[in-house]
Amino acid sequence: MNDIIFHPIGVINTPYKSSDNIPIQGRFDDSTEGCCVLYDKYSGGLLHLDKFSHAILIYYFHKSEKEEIKARPFLESEEHGVFAIRTPNRPNKIGFSTVKIKRIAGNKLFFTQVDIFDGTPLLDIKPFVKHFDNRENVKSGWLDKHFKNGNIPNEVIIKKR
Repeated sequence: MNDIIFHPIGVINTPYKSSDNIPIQGRFDDSTEGCCVLYDKYSGGLLHLDKFSHAILIYYFHKSEKEEIKARPFLESEEHGVFAIRTPNRPNKIGFSTVKIKRIAGNKLFFTQVDIFDGTPLLDIKPFVKHFDNRENVKSGWLDKHFKNGNIPNEVIIKKR
């Protein structure tokens, strides 16, 4: 099989320079704003994205320096397989985040619900479509026990990576 080569379409700018302050999932912080700056040749791809409330950002975990097949997520003392957790220390270091679109200006997409490091290479943007992306009867494996009865664990809101 041949190598697969991706080229960034832009860069993601956020206030998060280190893992000290970054939330573990962006949906738990609606106050922080980030911005995708697309390279000029891709800016036309933002046309009509402002009609959507959310977008899925696909990016490269550029700060990840290792690869793990098993790891311990922050809510657990037990290790899980890398494909059952969302660690950046993955074989291909591809990440995604669903963000809330605030506005689009030229080649810039401004958003909240940020959980991405500053300077992250942006690979793609897809609109979040409730008719396609929402599911019913969803099971979230080992995470379900932490969110019983719709409760959000304090560690998720307070804990930073």
